Formats: sequence, structure tokens, C-alpha cells
Amino acid sequence: MKKNLVAIFLTLALTHYAVAQSEPQDPHDSSRWQADIAKFEAADEEKMPPKNAILFVGSSSIRLWNLSKSFPNLVTINRGFGGSQLADSVQFLDRIVLNYEPQSIVMYAGDNDINAGKSPQRVFADFAEFVAIVRKKLPSTKIHFVAIKPSIKRWKLVTQMRETNELIKSYCQADDQLFFVDIDQPMMGADKKPRPKLFAKDGLHLNVTGYVLWNEVLTDSFRQSGCLENAKTTSQ
Repeated sequence: MKKNLVAIFLTLALTHYAVAQSEPQDPHDSSRWQADIAKFEAADEEKMPPKNAILFVGSSSIRLWNLSKSFPNLVTINRGFGGSQLADSVQFLDRIVLNYEPQSIVMYAGDNDINAGKSPQRVFADFAEFVAIVRKKLPSTKIHFVAIKPSIKRWKLVTQMRETNELIKSYCQADDQLFFVDIDQPMMGADKKPRPKLFAKDGLHLNVTGYVLWNEVLTDSFRQSGCLENAKTTSQ
């Protein structure tokens, strides 16, 4: 049954990719991140992170995540670079993902993409491309996609963000190695708006309380995938 679902959603991914490719848009330029990626590489030269770790990659919500405090008993690597889009993580896969040979990947991206005007189909296509490359190079690696968060600052974009989330969620549900980490509803208040107490003053990034919530939801996803069997080490 799973194999049939994978085939269905592979077809769906290719369809959305074709749609995304036909959209009029400027070519995505990742060159602005070269300096950030070079810093990661310099850190690796000083001390290469261990293989078989849990790699966190994506935009500022990843970069600002205190992994050593959040997951002290897990082997983690943080390779978030603030302001980045999903296509940037695809562009630098060889340099900030594949080279670490992680047992699992946690990704948060898509927030900046939608804010930049990209369609849900485009973001989904970029995620499908990311998965395809990882699957080819690291076939046993599991991927946890943290849902695009509802935020106070970007509330006007919530419909597009949730449409993106639904596309990616359906794709993940068809594959035993993909996990959709749904933080949307846990972040909502009784008024059906994002809870202010979870955010920093800018209304976009998380505060400590927000990360505590994310830690809980992601830990559940880790438990399902077997990530909690990792040995204790210092995060990088």
C-alpha cells in the first residue's frame, strides 16, 4: 500500500514541479549565502561533526534554535542560515547536508519563500527536489519537515502557508522515511490566531516559550522515527 502511495505522490510531486517551473518568476539566486556556507566549512575544518547525527537545516528558526539545550541527549548539528529559502538548502546540499551523512534531517523552510511571493506549488516542488537528492545519496536518512509556522507578522500569508503545508504533509504521509511535524495548531490560541506568548518582539521569530513547544512536538516525531536512540554528545 505504501509503495502505491509513494508512486501516487511522486507523480503529484512531478506535476507540481512542472506547474512551478511554468510560473513566471526570476531565477533563484543563492549566491548571497556563500559567506555563510563558507563559515560552516571553516568550522568543519577545525572540527568535523560526527556522522550519523541529526542535522538541522533551513532558515532563521533553525539558526536560532539552541539545540544543545533543547536536545542535550541527542547528536545534533545546526546548519541554519537566517533568511534562506528552501531552494537555498537544495543549492548547498553537498556542502551543508550530504557531507555529514546524517541519520536524520530536520528542516524548517518555506516561510521566507511564501513571503517572497513563491507559490505553494513552487515551495512543494523545491521540497520534493530536496528529498529526491537526499534519497539518492543517503537512502536511509529520515527527514522531518517542521510545518511553516503561523506568525503574527505574516498572518496575511497564512492561507498560502497552510496550502504549502498540506502539500508537503500529504507527501510525507506516503513515505515511511518522511515525517511532517505539525506545529500549526499547537501555536494557535482560542481566538484562532497565533499565540503572542510564543513569539519574540518582532512577531515572527520564536522566543524561549515558542521553542519549548517546538521541542515537544519534534520530540514526538523523533520518537516515531527512532531518533531518540542517538547517543549523548555536544551539539555543533
